[in-house]
Amino acid sequence: MPDRSARRAIASGLFAIVLHTAVVAPAAAAGDPHRHRPERFGIRLLEIPENRLDDPRSHAFIVDHVNPGTTFTRRLEVFSTSPVRQHVNVYPAAARVGDEGFTFAPARTGNELTSWITLDRTAVDLPPHGHVPVTATVAVPPTASKGERYAVIWAEISSASPGPSGNVALVNRIGVRTYLDVGPGGEPPTSFRIGEVTAGRTDGGQPRLVAEVGNTGERAVDLEGEVRLSEGPSALSAGPFRSTRATTLPPGGHGQVTVLLGHDLPAGPWRFRLTLRSGRVSRTAGGTITFPPAGERAVAEGDPSVPVLAACAAAALAAAVLLVVNLRRFRRRPLDGEAA
Repeated sequence: MPDRSARRAIASGLFAIVLHTAVVAPAAAAGDPHRHRPERFGIRLLEIPENRLDDPRSHAFIVDHVNPGTTFTRRLEVFSTSPVRQHVNVYPAAARVGDEGFTFAPARTGNELTSWITLDRTAVDLPPHGHVPVTATVAVPPTASKGERYAVIWAEISSASPGPSGNVALVNRIGVRTYLDVGPGGEPPTSFRIGEVTAGRTDGGQPRLVAEVGNTGERAVDLEGEVRLSEGPSALSAGPFRSTRATTLPPGGHGQVTVLLGHDLPAGPWRFRLTLRSGRVSRTAGGTITFPPAGERAVAEGDPSVPVLAACAAAALAAAVLLVVNLRRFRRRPLDGEAA
């Protein structure tokens, strides 16, 4: 049996599939005579809606908003980088977005969205280094309720390996996420905020920035981004340093985005600029930071944001108006014997 770390790696799946990058999964069973030539395969999108060409998420995932009763298709491709023929099963399965991010159900567990998805192929036989197109049709019922749903379209290879208790099935799969929002009218807003930013170090001493983030919109977000440093010791600049992985948050959800920086960076102080994005929406935070010793953390001294400045101006204006009103009331206070 695979050890716990191997099972976790298989269970986590690989989702970051972009159009021009071959993301593949090993599919050779333990004891396979071709272990020195592991079978590898992948799945990717071939089709992006015209109105989402500027949305990076739509290049990797099926992301859409439709009215109830809508039917649409997406073309995908299952491909191989292996020198041997491979049999690959293709199917949709349930997923959810919650406190643990984007998670998927075991095996072929279904949900409402998967019941709307039909594939023109449920299995493909890939020739060596070959590729086969697959079309997914999504038929949303006219009675579908408002809301966002999640699923994965999986490509899967399973094989058997002899073990102490008989054959052991080894399953490798790789998938394309689906984020489908349903409802009349326009697409719900996507928005998020960057909260407190702290500096610290990993157990190995590597500097890192951790940003508290919150989803303030009505659709799930996949947050990733980068940090640039400037005005450091001896006027040094550094970066960009990119986040290690995307952080997925449901509407109303909160989490953290971590960016690992260079091992040899001086402690500072530094000016930092953190830019996070999800699809077409981006937010930026900046300030001054000094990296503490290992095991400690430091809160960034942030720059005032536009909303903060606007709130201060509004408060000042309200105070001025109140002062004028009070002065007028004082001047118009009735004298003794005068009608109020």
